[in-house]
Amino acid sequence: MPTVNFDMGELKQFFQNMENVARGDFKRDFIIWLEAIGFDFLRVVQNEIKNRKVIDSRLLLDSFTRNDNGNVWELSDGGLTLEVGTNVNYANYVEKGHWTNPKGTAQRFVPGHWKDGKFEYDSSAKSGMVLKQKWVDGKHYFESALRIYESIFKESAEIKLQQWMDKYFTF
Repeated sequence: MPTVNFDMGELKQFFQNMENVARGDFKRDFIIWLEAIGFDFLRVVQNEIKNRKVIDSRLLLDSFTRNDNGNVWELSDGGLTLEVGTNVNYANYVEKGHWTNPKGTAQRFVPGHWKDGKFEYDSSAKSGMVLKQKWVDGKHYFESALRIYESIFKESAEIKLQQWMDKYFTF
């Protein structure tokens, strides 16, 4: 009687690859890639802060680095979610715009002094400047960085997904 032999070697290798993925090899690779995405995005944000000529004492710029003062860098959901950003209190005002004075205040005195064409706040100074009420347009550095990174991310994700497919599921 004729017989048929089925070679299950490739299927066996597929199941072995699935076990490797389930054991955490893929998760480890994913977390490394996720952290790289975070670093790349922070670099794009820093570039946009510089490109848009945000006036800053470097506090805002430096807050967009991992583990720096004011930085948000949180891995959660077993390492599968990365949240990046800043806790610098004035970042949102720089991003979206703001009034120079509180509502209903036409002008206010700000203590400090001018140095090299820049005003330096000094709460103990007897000199300073008077701020009249006006709207300061936002620089939209974060919004712009997000748009830029979204276009970069799509291609990067497709390449990385293909690398993972080749690594984990090629026989």
